[in-house]
Order: sequence, then structure tokens, then C-alpha cells
Amino acid sequence: MGDYRGVSELQETSPAAPGSPAGSAPATGPDTSGQPAVRPVIAAAAAKRANASVMGMLIALVVSIAAFLPIVLMNPAPKTDGYRPNIDVSATAQNAAGVAGFTPVAADTGDTFHANYARWESGAGSGVPAWEVGYLTPKESFIALVQTRQANPTWLLQQTKSAPVTGTRNAGGRDWELHDAGKGEKSMVLTDRGTTVILSGSATLDEFSSLAAAVVKSLETNPPAGAPATTPSATVSPSAAPKQ
Repeated sequence: MGDYRGVSELQETSPAAPGSPAGSAPATGPDTSGQPAVRPVIAAAAAKRANASVMGMLIALVVSIAAFLPIVLMNPAPKTDGYRPNIDVSATAQNAAGVAGFTPVAADTGDTFHANYARWESGAGSGVPAWEVGYLTPKESFIALVQTRQANPTWLLQQTKSAPVTGTRNAGGRDWELHDAGKGEKSMVLTDRGTTVILSGSATLDEFSSLAAAVVKSLETNPPAGAPATTPSATVSPSAAPKQ
């Protein structure tokens, strides 16, 4: 009988991995089975502590707001609606008379209308130098006054915003030309004593008329445009003539 020990030894010996030395143990590699990696799980107690911290922060924020809210409500921000700038229209008009070539109007409106600006514009942009005053009305609306010696049709359209003439309105004994586009803005125009005066704004017609009457009164007290300023005449003593 033949010797089968060689066959038995071959069957009992595991084949070595390619490239591995004979007789060495198989290498252990990473798990490539495709199973997902195990994620850590937060314990219930730790999650509860985290939620408690967040709730504590929210509660503290609400308490802080509740503590400061009454202080803010009891100390409101100061209102500036009642502020009225102190504009001396009459003094500014007298200063502008030398460059204007006329005495600008300074309407005496008492305490009803309040001026928030008064200035002489050289007309660098429009080509028409003009006297400008802004008035706040008793009903908190606004009327702008413009007066010039050099009015022209284009400038008039710009000042009245191209509003059509809708009629006339008597104020201060003068018939003012009324421009009204029907959108709240309106203008009253008067040419008198060598100048053109335009009142424009969103005020009521009654307020326009009140200011227009004061403007006419100021116009009547001023010399016409281009007239020399009146100064007190000097008293000349008659010279003693020799008797014949």
C-alpha cells in the first residue's frame, strides 16, 4: 500500500495568503462589511441637564426684560414736535434788501404762523434770485413764500409745479391767482409793486388767505421794487444873502 501521509499533511495545512510567508497567521484588517459606524448616544440624564440649562437662560432673559420694561415706559423719549426755531424774518429781510433790489416781505403773522427759515437765494441753479421764507401753519401744515423781481414763465411753472390756474382768490384786498392740481399742493400768485410773490404748500385755503393778507400788508409798507430808499431829509438853513 502506498503512503498517504503526504496527502493528509497537505489537507491539514491551510493555504497561505498570497504574498505572506508560509506558516504565518492570517492578517486582521478593518471591517469592510459595509455596516454603518456606531454613533454615541447621549444619556437621558445628560440630555435632561442640557435642556434645563437652556430653559434657565430663557427664563433669565424674560425676567430681565420684565424688570427693565416699566423703567422704559415711565421714561419715554423726549418729543421734538413742539420745537420752533427762532427766526427773525424782519431782520433777515432788511439784511437781504441791499442785494435784492427791493425790500423783501416780512409778514407779521403774530403767533399763528411760525417761520422755520428765511434766506436770500442767489438763483445760481434757477437763474432767478429770490427771497424765500418757510411757514408752519396753525394746523401744522406748511406754506413756502418766494418773492422775486425776475419772474419768468418757466420759473413760474417750476414754482407752482405746473398746476393749472383754477381761478382767483381775494386776500388782503388783492386778487391772487390760484393754481391747484387737485392733489393737495396748491399755489397763490400775486404780482404787485414790481415783484412777484408765490405762496405754495399743502395747507388749507383759509390758511393761505390768512398768510396772503399779512403778505399784502407788508408789501404796502415797503417801497416799490427799484425805488430808492427813503431817508430823512436834511434841514438846510437858508444862507444869509447880502442885502442889496
